[in-house]
Amino acid sequence: MNYSTLFTTIKGYLENDFPNTTFTGSTGAAVSLTSAEQINTFITQAEQRIYNTVLFPALRRNVTGATSANNKYLNCPNDFLAVYSMAVVNGTGAYSYLLNKDVSYIREAYPTPTDTGLPAYYALFGPVSTDETELTFILGPTPDNLYTIELHYFFMPESITTAASGYTWLSENFDPVLLYGSLVEAYTFMKPEPDLIALYEKKYQEALMLAKRLGDGLEKRDEYRNGAVRVPVV
Repeated sequence: MNYSTLFTTIKGYLENDFPNTTFTGSTGAAVSLTSAEQINTFITQAEQRIYNTVLFPALRRNVTGATSANNKYLNCPNDFLAVYSMAVVNGTGAYSYLLNKDVSYIREAYPTPTDTGLPAYYALFGPVSTDETELTFILGPTPDNLYTIELHYFFMPESITTAASGYTWLSENFDPVLLYGSLVEAYTFMKPEPDLIALYEKKYQEALMLAKRLGDGLEKRDEYRNGAVRVPVV
């Protein structure tokens, strides 16, 4: 399902074109929203719910970076959400995985910047002072040299509302959960009868359950290790 089809289907299911609307914002100023802006909001809200519920392997990304000598901080990628793993890669290509700890643990174990060496621990430190939307890691001990770091992390992919192709991995591989998630968001905005919103929520949860079966189940197993999937015979 591409963006155009999703957009049209939402309006068709709900029999609502979501005409342009103007309302008073929190500052007292008039705020205008076009039909496309309203529907795009429903879609992006649904995407965020889905991506934070099901950890599809397609939402993983690998990047490499480098530490600086005597600098215990390491910048996160711009699209970073959560860590899967972090490793130091030495000159021979051997990986040494860092252990995730609290910031307080690293501060206690390595209280001064002169506690240097090969990093063994990391923690998510917080935003950088110049941009509160960008996060940093703190390493312990403070790197004593330039080391290659490989970060395997969870990221929020581009929304289908802005994708140049009109498609995303989710819309191509599991569009029911995206459609019903968008319908739930749109129907909530419409303030319908409770039984109707319950119906769409039920359909969304059914699609979400199948998506979790794929992303958190089938894509993380194989028959050699886990055996074939079997339905119990009664």
